[in-house]
Amino acid sequence: MTAKRRYSLFDQVIRQADQALRTLVPGAATAERSSPAEQREFTEMSEEERKHAAGLMRINHTGEVCAQALYQGQALTARLPEVRDAMEEAAREEVDHLVWCENRIKDLGSHTSRLNPAFYALSFGIGAVAGKISDRMSLGFVAATEEQVCKHLSHHMSSLPVQDEKSKAVLLQMLEDEARHATHALDAGGLRFPLPVKLGMSALSKVMTKTTYRV
Repeated sequence: MTAKRRYSLFDQVIRQADQALRTLVPGAATAERSSPAEQREFTEMSEEERKHAAGLMRINHTGEVCAQALYQGQALTARLPEVRDAMEEAAREEVDHLVWCENRIKDLGSHTSRLNPAFYALSFGIGAVAGKISDRMSLGFVAATEEQVCKHLSHHMSSLPVQDEKSKAVLLQMLEDEARHATHALDAGGLRFPLPVKLGMSALSKVMTKTTYRV
């Protein structure tokens, strides 16, 4: 059996730069799965409803930008090859979410957040530090982050305009995937973060949601 290639630090840096560009440049990423929105019928919305839906989907898109950066940062510093591979696999699955949200935002006549580069850099740094501390910490951070994401998705599904079934279909599939990622991270030995840490993460996520809703 052919051994799996291991990349040098320079190779990894180039790969990370390529992934950052694919994440941050509109239209650069490609989804492996078709968007759940394609299975739902188009419905009319008022201008106010459309702007609100776009704002919520912009938040979710930025969340996926952060997820990409977090996973890539963790993969760069992970000690065990299997943990690194798991992070990279999770990042590939999250690309679908990234593309789905971006396309939905375009359909709603709006734009992705202009703050995405800053959030990407911050999340990459957090992921790299977590991976450097320990793989158990890194996996625990994934689980705690995905739990926060699931809460946001559930809230947004109830906050979307009633007739916006396309956006709801996207969020529903994202919710299923994110919950699975959290479970897998804990099953792999991830550290269960204490409540104070989770509250701190929740406060940080609120900053992201409030700033990206309109910007």
